[in-house]
Amino acid sequence: MFAWLTDPAHWSGPGSIPFQTLMHLVYSAITLVIAILIAVPLGMYVGHTGKGESLIMGSVNAMRALPTLGLLILLVLLLAPKISNSLAFVIPSLVVLVLLAVPPILSGVASGIRAIDRSVIDAARGMGYSTSEIIWKIEMPCALPLALSGVRGATLQVVSTATVAAYVSLDGLGRFIIDGRAANDYAEMASGAILLAALAILLELSFSVIGKFFISPGLTRKQKRPTAAVQFESATTAIQVV
Repeated sequence: MFAWLTDPAHWSGPGSIPFQTLMHLVYSAITLVIAILIAVPLGMYVGHTGKGESLIMGSVNAMRALPTLGLLILLVLLLAPKISNSLAFVIPSLVVLVLLAVPPILSGVASGIRAIDRSVIDAARGMGYSTSEIIWKIEMPCALPLALSGVRGATLQVVSTATVAAYVSLDGLGRFIIDGRAANDYAEMASGAILLAALAILLELSFSVIGKFFISPGLTRKQKRPTAAVQFESATTAIQVV
């Protein structure tokens, strides 16, 4: 395995480790952008209004029970006859990954907003804040720790599951695992798994650094539970920083 990872032939050209890592990140990034665009507005609506919680949250959480590989194969079988290019494999892969990424992001945003002390919202209304100002200047900054945690969880799930794209002939770190299995090259399989784990750890550390810069210190769990006035001030500071 060490010899496979240190072989210069595996670090340059098409199908190399850098290329497959880049493709893996591209698929994961596209998935997360789509999932955020879907989940954040829904989470804001559920958290702010409290409406549709059972229907929306229940439906979204049910997505987690869907078999990723089985759904991927089903979508490929349905789309392949209608699409003659590689999108017949890319679109199904993105769909199944988005379905996997939406639940943790939506839950994080909705839970973060619901966890805000109602006196903070009342204080904002008393100061003349409009509904949109309350959402963007109070609720979202206060919900940022849980929202970011949801995005972090979704990222790790997507990165680890994006290996299924290789099952339908797409690139990514899953290629090393699939191709290694087909050729009984266990060094390649193990190397692919290690590269995937290293990428997940690197992203986890990146989110820890991001959280330190964008989350107000008054909202972290390391400090005592702040009063309503302190929460309001921390939320205002956070939005100004962002």
